[in-house]
Order: sequence, then structure tokens, then C-alpha cells
Amino acid sequence: MLSTDLADLKAHMADNPGAVIEDVARERNVTPRAVIEALPAAMVRMGGGEHFAAAMQDISEWGEVTLIVHTDDAIFEFTGAVPAGEIGRGYFNLMQPKGLHGHLRHERCAGVAFVERPFMGKMSAFVAFVNADGGIMFKVFVGRDETRALRADQLARFRQLADRIAPAL
Repeated sequence: MLSTDLADLKAHMADNPGAVIEDVARERNVTPRAVIEALPAAMVRMGGGEHFAAAMQDISEWGEVTLIVHTDDAIFEFTGAVPAGEIGRGYFNLMQPKGLHGHLRHERCAGVAFVERPFMGKMSAFVAFVNADGGIMFKVFVGRDETRALRADQLARFRQLADRIAPAL
């Protein structure tokens, strides 16, 4: 990306930090990773993809969260506990027979982003698993309490995980 394009993207994200990442990526013909990295520095930290399994294991202890898969054709949302998983046969396997389960290509994860930003008038916090192509595999959002505020216990876990995987510079 040209430095002028990057500066323009950073300015856009500073003015619109709550913009839908995938929409900005499509509109500007950049990767979602580039959009995340263009957010103001105080809103994002990026760790390496080698932390995929450790991050997923930690998230499996958070309780009810919302996991989102955003494609060009659909936005899938799952609200509930993310199951624990294990690596086997080339996948990170989510080990439960019902609810959220499946097989994740963990080796394609090139980054684990921790994002805290305003979205639709409220603060949000999510972990984005970024693939080798700069796309977002999926996002896991910190849950909300009965007042729609971020759950304090999960936000603390989110920040602790970020400190381990993507320490602030």
C-alpha cells in the first residue's frame, strides 16, 4: 500500500473508528488486517498467529461471548460459550457435539488482534483471528451484561490475554 493510501486509511479510521472493518476493506480494496492496523494505536494490539490455540483455550473459559464470521454473503453470529479445543489432524478441533463445534485451520492464522473501539454508540472489545491473506477468520466479542455494558470479568480476561499475546509497546 502506498504511504499516501495508508495515511488516508489511518485518517479515515481515526474519524470513523466504529466503521465495519470488512466494509472499509472492500470499499478501499485493502485487507481487513490493513483496516484493523489503521485504527488508532490505542484501540488495537496485534500478536502473532502462533498464539491461536492459547487464545482459543483462554476464550473457552470466558463464558458467554459472541463469535462472528463475516463473509461477503452472510454474517453468522453465535452467542454462547466457545468450547475448548485441541490440535489434531491439522486442525484446531472444537470439542463438543452440539452448539458451536467444528475444525479450524489454525496454521493459517497469521495474527491475533485485540480491538477496543466504539461501535454503534457503545464500546466494544473483540479478538480477531487474522489469516495469512489478511482476512478475518472470525471475531470473538466480549459479552454484555443486562445493562448492555461490556462484562467486566470478560473485559479483564480480554486485556490479560492481550497483555500476554500482544504486549503494549
